[in-house]
Amino acid sequence: MLKDLSTAVKAGFDFYHLEDRLTDKERDLRDQVREFNQTVVIPNINPYWDRAEFPREIAMQVGQLPIMGGMLSGYGCAGISPLEMGLVAFEMAKGDGSIGTFYGVHSGLAMGSIGTMGSEEQKARWLPAMVRMEKIGAFGLTEPERGSNAVDVQTRAHRDGDYYVLNGAKRWIGNASISDLLIIYARDEDGKFGGYVIENPSQVEGVEIVDIQGKIGKRAILNADITLTNVRVPAENKLAYCNSFRDTAMVLGMGRYGVAWEAAGVATAAFEYALDYAKNREAFGKPIAGFQLIQQKLVEMATEVTLMQLLCFQMAELLANGQFNEGIASMAKYNNARKARYVTQLARETMGGNGILVENNVARLMTDAEVIYTYEGTNEINMLLVGRALTGINAIA
Repeated sequence: MLKDLSTAVKAGFDFYHLEDRLTDKERDLRDQVREFNQTVVIPNINPYWDRAEFPREIAMQVGQLPIMGGMLSGYGCAGISPLEMGLVAFEMAKGDGSIGTFYGVHSGLAMGSIGTMGSEEQKARWLPAMVRMEKIGAFGLTEPERGSNAVDVQTRAHRDGDYYVLNGAKRWIGNASISDLLIIYARDEDGKFGGYVIENPSQVEGVEIVDIQGKIGKRAILNADITLTNVRVPAENKLAYCNSFRDTAMVLGMGRYGVAWEAAGVATAAFEYALDYAKNREAFGKPIAGFQLIQQKLVEMATEVTLMQLLCFQMAELLANGQFNEGIASMAKYNNARKARYVTQLARETMGGNGILVENNVARLMTDAEVIYTYEGTNEINMLLVGRALTGINAIA
């Protein structure tokens, strides 16, 4: 067993002094999340990740942090700023991608859907319990044959008196098997897009949820296949202001904002572990950090991490100033997701054979970076969204 590398992430790598931009309030929130990850997540997560087991006792402690609901206000939601939300995503990712995804799906995608597209009655009915984590949320958009082209969902809903009847299938749905509120997106008989909240889905007739096995990344978060067969959902559970895919795309856009920060967090943590290792691992009579080829890797990682952090801080400022748009979100996700792959691989190389051991954390971060590269829009899709923003021409289809 190597010396405890978790100490490497306590101070935080900040080469361009972005820390100086933070207010006391922003720094305090960041430090609370960082402390949670240092004391609760990092010391305990690796065995769960190795067994591909959901660490419920760890995940539920996220509710102790003042971050639930993110930028949503009212109903007990945190109401934090764009920069604070980014810092939360960044620090959660430095701890563990699975716990970060659990939080992101529940607080961001599920609560975000209800908070932005639900009626006042729906928000009052569901959000307070979600803030207290008495009800866990899941977000069901992706389908077995509809990933990047999720706008063309095949799941169908038809009205039957006071109910909607859902038929279809969903795939890769985080939190589904532990959810109390499962939001399913479907089209009705007229082709109109809508969101339908299934309460206590595991107890609802016609809902089959099967967790996906064999993942190489984010192994401690549960993703499921869902089959819906004549599932009856009360009409009052249809999200009142979800009338088109564009409405849901607003939630997805904020998801990409968070994932760009997440990618920066994963890369930063991997670099910090590698730097700490290089300073302490000796070969040929001196620390390997003293060798030119290792320094080249460290400089590559440090530069990319710094650029990712700068991009995120500027993106937060644009969001706060009302200048945020799809192209900005997609550029940040496109850049940071691919750079996270590169940085985590260099970190693994720096640590040699020890880099492939889960106990040293970088292998977990490296494979989690593979997941980030694909979700919230594949990098190809995000690249083409930026291309559309630049040219005005849609090259996706």
